[in-house]
Amino acid sequence: MRRPLNMADGRREPPPYGRDRVRGSIGSNSPYDGGMGRGGGHPPTRGGYPPHGATYHTQERRPAWRNPSPGPSEGPPIPSTSAAVSTPAFSTNVHEPPPQPAASTSGLALARQHRPSGRGRRPLADTLRTRGPDAPSKHGTTGQQLLLQSNYFKLLKRVDWTLYHYQVEFVPTCPSPRLTQSLVNEHKKLLGGFVFDGVQLFTACKLSSDELVLHSQHDRTGDKYELHIQRVAVVDMTDETGLQVLNLILRRAMNGLNLQLVGRNLYDAAAKIPIREYHIELWPGYMTSIRQHENDVLVCCEIAHKTMRMQTCYDILRECQRHDRNFKDAFRRAVLGCVVLTGYNNKTYTIHDVTFETTPESTFDTKNGKISFLDYYKNKYNLRIRDAYQPMLLSRAKKKDTRSGDSELMALVPELCQMTGLTDSMRSDFKMMRAMADHTRLNPDRRIERLETFNRRLQTSPESQEVLKVWQMELDRRLVELPGRLLPQEMIFFSTTSNGVQAGENADWTAHFRDNPMFATVRLSRWYLVVPGRCQREAGDFLNCMITAARGMRFEISNCEMVPMPDDNPGTYIRTLDAIINKDPQMIMCVVSNNKSDRYTAIKKKCCVDRAIPTQVMVQKTITPKSGNVRTLMSVATKVVIQMNCKLGGVPWKVKIPLNGLMTIGFDVCHDSKDKSKSFGAMVATLDHDNRGTPKFFSTVSHHSNGEEISNYLPLNTVKALNEYRREFGELPKRIIFYRDGVSDGQLQYIYDHEVRSLVEKLGQIYKSAGIEQEVLLTFFIVNKRINTRFFDHRLNPRPGTVVDNVVTLPQRTDFYLVSQSVKQGTVSPTAYNVIYDTSGLKIDHLQMLSYKQCHLYYNWSGTTRVPAVCQYAHKLSFLVGQYLHQSPSNMLEKKLYFL
Repeated sequence: MRRPLNMADGRREPPPYGRDRVRGSIGSNSPYDGGMGRGGGHPPTRGGYPPHGATYHTQERRPAWRNPSPGPSEGPPIPSTSAAVSTPAFSTNVHEPPPQPAASTSGLALARQHRPSGRGRRPLADTLRTRGPDAPSKHGTTGQQLLLQSNYFKLLKRVDWTLYHYQVEFVPTCPSPRLTQSLVNEHKKLLGGFVFDGVQLFTACKLSSDELVLHSQHDRTGDKYELHIQRVAVVDMTDETGLQVLNLILRRAMNGLNLQLVGRNLYDAAAKIPIREYHIELWPGYMTSIRQHENDVLVCCEIAHKTMRMQTCYDILRECQRHDRNFKDAFRRAVLGCVVLTGYNNKTYTIHDVTFETTPESTFDTKNGKISFLDYYKNKYNLRIRDAYQPMLLSRAKKKDTRSGDSELMALVPELCQMTGLTDSMRSDFKMMRAMADHTRLNPDRRIERLETFNRRLQTSPESQEVLKVWQMELDRRLVELPGRLLPQEMIFFSTTSNGVQAGENADWTAHFRDNPMFATVRLSRWYLVVPGRCQREAGDFLNCMITAARGMRFEISNCEMVPMPDDNPGTYIRTLDAIINKDPQMIMCVVSNNKSDRYTAIKKKCCVDRAIPTQVMVQKTITPKSGNVRTLMSVATKVVIQMNCKLGGVPWKVKIPLNGLMTIGFDVCHDSKDKSKSFGAMVATLDHDNRGTPKFFSTVSHHSNGEEISNYLPLNTVKALNEYRREFGELPKRIIFYRDGVSDGQLQYIYDHEVRSLVEKLGQIYKSAGIEQEVLLTFFIVNKRINTRFFDHRLNPRPGTVVDNVVTLPQRTDFYLVSQSVKQGTVSPTAYNVIYDTSGLKIDHLQMLSYKQCHLYYNWSGTTRVPAVCQYAHKLSFLVGQYLHQSPSNMLEKKLYFL
């Protein structure tokens, strides 16, 4: 599917069916001089049922950086190294063991709370149960029945064995996770099949006593340890703890495939795909998870790829030394914020700083005395560091590593750090991204083949089979088959009198714009075209194309006044805009020579923050005809005309929504690109009073700092939208549909406890004050597009409108999957919808069809989007503010889609 033009900045915008948010790469050699550089309650459910409430470490600590002059909170100064006095010192930073749990405390929470090492896993997410056994059916009936496959494998043997949960304490305390595992492994015969994570022990057979003391001995030092084992509970294999253990067992079985753990996922380094032309290689891998679904425990398996660059940090250092006079700053810019892989321990680190004062020749403290980095890596990993004078990279340790005793800052040698991920310049290289896509965008038949290969490897690996056999587990060799439905095609209406046109099998109605007007237009009579002098000819030709395209869609555009500029500096644009704004224009179009963000930021800040004027920014390349044929610009001109009409308050098309008095709200959050401690939450609401009328829009942005809860603003902004609805139509909406994007599974309980409850409370107050005593008809959706589930229709992509609400959904939720868009390359990604609050009284069929209808209303693209239009609008607005404005826009623009 061809991506829509983002006419607001002249670049292709990310596909409206989802944006892959990736870690940004910002950036930064020589040994000469240096520098461092709340509430409870339960959601209403569709039945009234209340809900129920391995990282690798060496025994010796990794080299750690310590500031020679710590602040008051950092403790006493650390002795300096054998280098100069001002050189930062290194220490193994051994921590005291944490307090041991009280004897009366028991349970999983205790074991997690008193974990003595950094091996502690993230807290298990509480399952927000929004559905009870007496709830109405969540399986819809509308549409054509389909038989689909999914990227799941069924666990053939039902997990009917009992899992016993024990807590293990070591006397004396053992600080090394590796050693604790080794000490427990000595008792394999006694324990049988077991999983151990440093404190918690899960066994398939009950031990001889609820309290047991075992004795182990360190095989190298001869130190003796006592293992105090106490039974905590019997685990239900369908709850979160049991499923976590199943995931650990599966991960252990996958060890037999000789995969490497990079981050959280396993990758096959032996099957890496080199793309030598661009000095990168792709590591294929797998993301797996086990979960109890509607009727069975299913294993989800998704294909993943890790991008590795064929260069180390040292290679980047040498490039900076060759090409930059101030190579130190250039090196910092190149590596700061990047993620690197250290092959000797197969771990990833984020680079937070660079120190030129410390080199591999510097020494750090160990329990056996001082040792240099050169000797440390030679003795421990048999690695010879070639350049003894290179600077050192500093990485802030993860919380789990600091809990295990590692220092806050880890010292890394550039020569041993392989770069991962892509830089911004790489991402903007279309040819390179196309070469990568040939390997990463797998069509359904190739994806199925890779999934079957994974299953076959797991079934034939002796080591994997041994693990599964011990735990009496057997995996089906076939992909899960499941029922689906294809919803009817939507009718697209271009006027109140037309019969409408079908959206088409691929849900793309672009061709119909040639023969139909837009649903509602606003006459454009006062507008200006700001253009650098050298772009005047291209701008004039494009302007003629726009007027021609607008005439065919019954959109009246008067000839604008062209304002030439002597240059394209940001300051020149600001001065020109100041002069034009005083003439009270309806709209200003600016042509820029390239994609540099400083001009775009200057224009948008002037017209979105300082003043409230809709703007259209075009890149010269976008309006330049191919091969000199002006007719090639008609497609671009049509999209621009549609977008300009929307920014003025017009509506290009509608779909039939048989609900009067409806307000649909979308919400998303984007982090500030300059200050990661800040973020901006954008809310966009569509106000539909009458199905035959023209919908109105309302948008608002809230600024959030660290520690501020979104729930503080979400009810207030919703009240603003309600007041706008009342001003427009003289009454409050009868029904509210809320789509909340950007929420992970682990945040569901928090979202309900804070955002939903405060929203319901505020809405109740508003409606009661208006004399409406009945409960507010509110449906609150969590929309999640970052999922690993995929569907296949006879080894092809499912068609737009495909709904799945059985087999792979979850029994404790009212949830469904919806494929709303068509793709021409790769495998289509469905979107997961989870109803966490619902008092609307609508059937599940109605909620599914309503969500699909909403995917037809994103006016930047004459086709369906992956998420409801209000979610995509909210994302577009939050992205504009977080990336470019860095402050809330003018309230004068809140009734227009100025951010398209």
